[in-house]
Amino acid sequence: MKPLSRWSSMTLPILFVLGAFPAFALAQAKLTLSHNAEAGTPRAVAALKYAELVSAKSGGKITVEVNPGGKLGENLEMLTSLRAGKLDMSINFHGTLATVVPEVAAFSLPYAFSSPKAVWEVLDGAVGQDLAGKIENQGLVALSWMDGGSYHISNNKRPILKPEDLRGLRIRTTSDKAMMDTMSAWGAQPTPINFNDLYDAVKGGYVDGQENSLVNFKQKKLHDVQKHLALTYHSYGLAPFLMNKAAWNKLSSDERKAIQDAANEASALQRKLSAEEEAKILDEYKKAGKLQISTPNPAPFKAATQKIWDSWELKGFGAFVKKLRAASN
Repeated sequence: MKPLSRWSSMTLPILFVLGAFPAFALAQAKLTLSHNAEAGTPRAVAALKYAELVSAKSGGKITVEVNPGGKLGENLEMLTSLRAGKLDMSINFHGTLATVVPEVAAFSLPYAFSSPKAVWEVLDGAVGQDLAGKIENQGLVALSWMDGGSYHISNNKRPILKPEDLRGLRIRTTSDKAMMDTMSAWGAQPTPINFNDLYDAVKGGYVDGQENSLVNFKQKKLHDVQKHLALTYHSYGLAPFLMNKAAWNKLSSDERKAIQDAANEASALQRKLSAEEEAKILDEYKKAGKLQISTPNPAPFKAATQKIWDSWELKGFGAFVKKLRAASN
């Protein structure tokens, strides 16, 4: 990994002769960006576009080296490297970010958002601004938020039409506490498993099913090892686009603008591509007829999870949970 920055041997003497050392004013800088999405997915496409935009907006002064597919580690490893300054940027998972900024975990609470549009209204508004400050306190800068997709439930046992249908099923989740609480409230047995181990866990029968976005579902080819897909829309995955704060602080105001503007544009592209890809994948699955797809009534699922919201309002960051609950309704 190559953290910010790399000064050319030709540039350094010039700066010392001038008696100045402005951040990248006369230098070339290289930033390292990591994510765990596979080639061709909305996140991967947006990351490459981001590199192009940064180069163009900085007049070629800043280049971004994109490392896809978990090449530099999975989400927790990326976050650890990012905070340690061994990595400049990452497009991560909000559940992982919650390990250092607990408030972020609230975004996984069931039915926190009524639609993708509602997600962005909250994150791009006062709640998002409040959260940005908490993230910065952990040595990180939240450049933007990308779409992790609407979450649904698949399994090999039976159609999911009501919460009781989940009773006793071993459902793979991330280690995200809100997601685990949600599955427990519906009677399932939440089983945290690393994303890269998910296919083998389902195929081998270690779990009966899982929750995920359609993009991730297809990326891992889970349609080959699952029979039932319930379109529950019970949660929205978020992909925080983060930068090491020390690296950010070394940038000039013009370079920060280039970095931020590029992040905004790349994230807007990713959100658009993600929505289009989800619609395309669902259409493909319906036409193929291999999966038994159901769209359960969300009312009983919501009713069974209200107690989770109530209990989370009692946590140390309960004030933030209340703010999110108010903004989401």
